[in-house]
Amino acid sequence: MRLRNVPGSQEFIAANEFVVHEPESYKGKWHEFFGNNNPIHIEVGMGKGQFITALAMQNPDINYIGIEKYSSVLIRAIEKRTQVECNNLYFIRFDAENINTLFDKDEIDRIYLNFSDPWPKDRHAKRRLTSKEFLARYDQFLKKDGYIAFKTDNRPLFDFSLEQAPEAGWMLRDVTFDLHHSEYNEGNVMTEYEEKFSSKGNPIHRLVAYR
Repeated sequence: MRLRNVPGSQEFIAANEFVVHEPESYKGKWHEFFGNNNPIHIEVGMGKGQFITALAMQNPDINYIGIEKYSSVLIRAIEKRTQVECNNLYFIRFDAENINTLFDKDEIDRIYLNFSDPWPKDRHAKRRLTSKEFLARYDQFLKKDGYIAFKTDNRPLFDFSLEQAPEAGWMLRDVTFDLHHSEYNEGNVMTEYEEKFSSKGNPIHRLVAYR
């Protein structure tokens, strides 16, 4: 995926108050960071932040952390963040491959994965955010009663995810190949990609993985 560079984005992010700097230092201390014991939900690969910003506004009693590795995309999420009044949403510029260095055991209540990079080549399968390798990382910090909610319009990636979860010892529920015409669409918050793809008639696939 090629992304257009935004001049000055890295410097802007480095100085922004809504971005957590040196996030590894908060491992096991995120409730202290937020100043409360509210549940913590994260979105891995949040893109421009429409989804997580909407959730934070709807649920003031839940803390949200958006994780994005591309500065040119993260800066757009920050722009949205500056336009809303809330104290329960922060961002981390980080490569998810090392996500288990950010959070301690049972520290996170829910994980959102939305329209993740499909990494279509077989040799890159381990990089997919729903691979058994990534599921093993999530297992280190997701609460036992927590779950992963995954959405995509990419059918090969969705089929891959349906196979990987059981192999990794996870169970599946609320599986649908056409979210917007299913019983699970009530309360659905759309991402930018979801709006774009669904407007073209692409069905949106969704699953929930839990242990």
